[in-house]
Amino acid sequence: MANKALATRQKMRLRVEPSFNKPRNPFAALAKARAAGPHEKSKSAVRQEARRAIAQAKLKADPED
Repeated sequence: MANKALATRQKMRLRVEPSFNKPRNPFAALAKARAAGPHEKSKSAVRQEARRAIAQAKLKADPED
């Protein structure tokens, strides 16, 4: 069975990456730099939500008035 421990002849080497590497995805850096936040609802979504709220509330005139 193979010895899975670090052999005496092997040396631990820290791999130093050069700083001038080309980024894997240049658009990712631009997206990270941009301020992100919650999206605003469109006008139609706000209108539909208001319509649903009115339908749920079932606004009707009081018969006593």
